Amino acid sequence: MKRICTKLSALCMSVILCLAALTGCGTNDTETAADTQDTTQTATADASETGQADSAADTQDAAQDKAAGETVSFPLPDGPEESAIYVEPIPDISDDFIRGMDASSVLVEENSGVTYYNYDGEEQDVFMTLAQSGVNYIRLRVWNDPYDENGNGYGGGNNDVATAIELGKRATQYGMKVCIDFHYSDFWADPKRQHAPKAWEGMSSTEKYDALYDFTKESLSALLDAGVDVGMVQIGNEINNGMSGETLLPTVMNLLCSGSRAVREISESYGKDIQIAVHYTNIEDADGINTIARNLLNHSVDYDIFALSYYPFWDGTNENMQAVARNIQDKYGKKVMIAETSYCYTAEDGDGCGNSFVGTNDLVEGYAATVQSQASMIRDICAAADEADVIGIFYWEGTWIPVGEADADNSPIWEEFGSGWASSFAADYDPEDAGLYYGGCSWDNQAMFDFDGYPLASLNVFKYLKYGSTAPLAVDSIPEIYASCDVGSAIELPETVDVIYNDRSANTQAAVTWDETQIAAIDTSVGGTYDISGSLEDGSAVTAHVEVKMINHALNPSFEEADTSMWKVTYEGENNPTDFQVKADDAYTGETAFHFWSADSDMAFSIEQELTGLEPGTYQLTVYAQGGDMSEDSVLELYAVANGEEQTVPFMVTSWADWKTPTIPEIKVTDGTLTIGVRMNCNAASWGTVDDFTLNRISD
Repeated sequence: MKRICTKLSALCMSVILCLAALTGCGTNDTETAADTQDTTQTATADASETGQADSAADTQDAAQDKAAGETVSFPLPDGPEESAIYVEPIPDISDDFIRGMDASSVLVEENSGVTYYNYDGEEQDVFMTLAQSGVNYIRLRVWNDPYDENGNGYGGGNNDVATAIELGKRATQYGMKVCIDFHYSDFWADPKRQHAPKAWEGMSSTEKYDALYDFTKESLSALLDAGVDVGMVQIGNEINNGMSGETLLPTVMNLLCSGSRAVREISESYGKDIQIAVHYTNIEDADGINTIARNLLNHSVDYDIFALSYYPFWDGTNENMQAVARNIQDKYGKKVMIAETSYCYTAEDGDGCGNSFVGTNDLVEGYAATVQSQASMIRDICAAADEADVIGIFYWEGTWIPVGEADADNSPIWEEFGSGWASSFAADYDPEDAGLYYGGCSWDNQAMFDFDGYPLASLNVFKYLKYGSTAPLAVDSIPEIYASCDVGSAIELPETVDVIYNDRSANTQAAVTWDETQIAAIDTSVGGTYDISGSLEDGSAVTAHVEVKMINHALNPSFEEADTSMWKVTYEGENNPTDFQVKADDAYTGETAFHFWSADSDMAFSIEQELTGLEPGTYQLTVYAQGGDMSEDSVLELYAVANGEEQTVPFMVTSWADWKTPTIPEIKVTDGTLTIGVRMNCNAASWGTVDDFTLNRISD
């Protein structure tokens, strides 16, 4: 359940935009698949310090007067605004930049009892709130038949054409265009699974081309006839590894051709310029994405937009995203769009099914699990995308919030209304995933509404992109603080800590006060881990994760570091019988060990290290050694010199991988200086390795 509620349901969330041409759709059946829009108006509400926007009464009345059938639009701000979030402006970003939101689960959420509110805390159509917040495009996935033979929904929104029509009409009512994301499956389609619709099972490839063409044309006609302002159609969803049960490259290309042809014909007959998008993931694999684009070109697939999923916590850097986008634009002459992206605002779980954070730590350095960081991340992705001439982004499922409480059994609701990622009824269709891991939503912590349906201040990032917003300087997050001390030593915590403010200033030091009572309660005579509470001057809470442990004070104790200058090696004779050997089979840990062997003469050598600045106390020294062919008169010793006195422990190696661990249990150090080492006097042809010196302080 946890796996599906974290990674897997994230895979189930992509729009796959694809297009195709009437001719030249490929013939080599041995190849495999692996190998613009109009301005939409957005948010008006001025955000207060609490992040709630004021809306004029006449605007509210007009917006909710659906009987009049008039489209209500909300102009973007004409300057920076005061808000609860800080947003750095992107001065050159176009008003036409797609500020999109996937809202495919809204209907089943509402059917499950979820209520959405506006910034004033009043119940309001969520599509109106999205439009007020600057969203100008809504993305809706469409499955062919997401129901079993008894009419039970598979879950994940039960996103059939009828659902898309109802949601699309509401989006259109508030001035937003609609992107239809055809999965050409009865349930989730992504790189892991591309199941054919039940109705297409057993069809030949030619029959499937016709079925996909017919489904696309009939569905799109129904949407347009209902008044949905469709501006874009994705033909497939994250189709890197196939589509509709097909994996051969020519077959997949022909499926795309069929979908594209249907969209072009409907566009012409309705007098609309509907853009066609093909959608892929794994943007971090730049060469793989280039191969996909080349295949589309070679098979003459007719499309407008190359769409990509880009989740910054999984899919690499903004710089890589830009490089991939520019390559598609420059080499293939296609527009590029981010079809899916997101970021968490909390690590909490809202529905008891786990989420995309717990167990995966889906964070990017510098961006915490906070509302401010969520806004900053989306702003930064938009800035990078705009710089690379990417036409826009779609935030994935920002309205998918919990149904019920986290400590309640919400399964009956998920099963009845389809508001979890999958229901048990999907088991027959998707036995390997839904059949094993059906349950709730893993995305509630990445929504842009809180668990109770109130819009987060971060949702307004879409309307603030061009001019930005100001906010009182406040701490957004404090990077994790870790400290350790040796057993028997005093705990030392920093007097100041790094903080990241809402204006993204980092590496700023702030004084911290630690809870001395908690520190005093720690028993440092034994190992353990502890959390110590602290606070900044502004009241921000801080936690230090402290570990009391046996610290190994030997430097480069396993010889894995290239610099071995801290180790002094001495030997008798002209030839050095020792070396730092890189051979994992002869090392106790890692790949490197101190090795000795001589075929012609006896060996007398030592390896030692002098340590200074040690805290006075009692230490314990151990080392690992193995080898063989030793004569009885060979002398092998582990030694330590402290305060002018030497302690030694003799040992003998006997055979390969029979590791011996000589130990000096108590070494008193009073002046902070200690020399540790191994010396050997052994016969020719004997051999062995020494590895992993360990020097622990065990008491005062």
